[in-house]
Order: sequence, then structure tokens, then C-alpha cells
Amino acid sequence: MTMNEPQVWTLIGVFGAALLGGFTLVTTHFGRVVRAEIGRLEGTLTGKIEALDGRLSGQIEALDGKLSGQIEALDGKLSGQIEALDAHLNGRIDILDHRFDALDKEVSNLATKVWRSS
Repeated sequence: MTMNEPQVWTLIGVFGAALLGGFTLVTTHFGRVVRAEIGRLEGTLTGKIEALDGRLSGQIEALDGKLSGQIEALDGKLSGQIEALDAHLNGRIDILDHRFDALDKEVSNLATKVWRSS
């Protein structure tokens, strides 16, 4: 059989068409598989990211609550200490005020004695 017979060219065309059709089917199927896997992966990643976001949000809220409680406790403690210090200093100032009043009376008495005797 030589290459110029019509049956040879027909067979070459049929095998070429079959080969091209097979490549087309494989490529189409491969594209669909890749799209399906990407969709599945996207869904999985979205779920994991949402779970991580929820977990981090919960931990941040818990930390915020804990820090708020500690700050409020510290604020209460400092307010109490400042009030105690204020009361202590007011008591000391009152004591000094009484001492100055007593000193003022003594100076007045001394001045009166000194000026009467002169």
C-alpha cells in the first residue's frame, strides 16, 4: 500500500480526528476536575478561616474582659489608697493648723507680757 491511496488518507484523518477528540475530552475533563478541586479547597479554607476568626474574636473578647476587670480592680485599689492618703494628709494638716493656732496664742501671750512689762 502506498501513501497515495485514499484509504490511507482516510485512516490518517480518522486517527487524527480521534486523537484530537480524545485530547479535547481529556482537557475538558481535567479542567472540570481542577475547578471542582479549587472550589472544594476554597470552601475548606473559608471554613477554617471563619473558625479561626471566631476563635480569635473569642480570645480577644476574653482578654478584653480580663484586662477591663484588672483595670477596674486597680482603679478601685488606687482610689482607695488615694482617699486614705488624702484623709491622712488632711489629718496632718488639721494637726499643724491646731499647732499653729496654739503657737499663735503663745506668741500673743508673750507679746502681751513683754509690752505690759515695758
